[in-house]
Amino acid sequence: MVATISPTTLADLRRRGEKLTLVDVRTPAEFGEVHVDFAHNMPLDRLDPQWIATLGAGGPVYFVCRSGGRSQKACEQMIAAGIRDVISVEGGTAACEAAGIPVVRGRKAMSLERQVRIAAGTLVAIGAALAAFGPEAPVNWQAIGAGLAGFVGCGLVFAGITDTCGMAMLIARMPWNQACRTAKTCTPAVLLALACGGFCGTALAEHTKDSLDTVKRAVAEQKAIIVDVREPEEWQAGHVQGARLLPLSTLEKGVNPQELARVLPKDKIIYCHCLMGGRCVDAAAILAPLGYDVRPLKPGYPQLVRAGFPAAVGP
Repeated sequence: MVATISPTTLADLRRRGEKLTLVDVRTPAEFGEVHVDFAHNMPLDRLDPQWIATLGAGGPVYFVCRSGGRSQKACEQMIAAGIRDVISVEGGTAACEAAGIPVVRGRKAMSLERQVRIAAGTLVAIGAALAAFGPEAPVNWQAIGAGLAGFVGCGLVFAGITDTCGMAMLIARMPWNQACRTAKTCTPAVLLALACGGFCGTALAEHTKDSLDTVKRAVAEQKAIIVDVREPEEWQAGHVQGARLLPLSTLEKGVNPQELARVLPKDKIIYCHCLMGGRCVDAAAILAPLGYDVRPLKPGYPQLVRAGFPAAVGP
């Protein structure tokens, strides 16, 4: 049985100054639209037990989502991984806001649940349209359409019985659901580029081919530095020891080249990383034209820690 807590009780704990570790397991786009001001974002499909254990050292970890379903699943995953001090927040982010817990708002995003309904409805409509073709058509569109509609119907039945939706997990990984800067959201231009890149199978920029052993060696020999482009609240929860913080949101606002030079040396390789490998690519696209040898890392912070990079907590 997964333990739960009401938003009212959570708000009381916050008012009393209790140390609260809250993880929002919605997609980055949903998180960017609105989230509890002290929440960390790690989508359900990328939940990392090791990172959660580090984050919640010394106390329980609270999970929140839109309405409570995904946070419940997150708790179940953590319990299965041996992390038992986990609690699901009832009612989700909207209930937290109603209870008086401060939230951060960004740009409007479509919820994952709505996207699933739209995708399923679209596929069924396409199936029905194909089934309308007569038997004289050169291709048996009737069978294809009926099969498509039947497949979606069976998928929805399976999702209802098992409370597991493969379509939701797939849609959650789409580029438009990753286009978030934690507390900040993407500009429409970046979001459009990410979406186009995802559909076309191309990337806005390439992750470096350098291995993590190469990165470690270059840093040890002082030929390279590691730059974390996540947000300050993510950094404080845990970061690579010796790394430098340069949030992507700061780069997107524009940084004076002279000020940037004080943080980033041009005579060294800049290995940048984020949580899941997306934001660092955008950061590289901003820094490379300024003359930096910047190489975005595909592994995110949790993977770097697992690979042996020492971790630190706090400012």
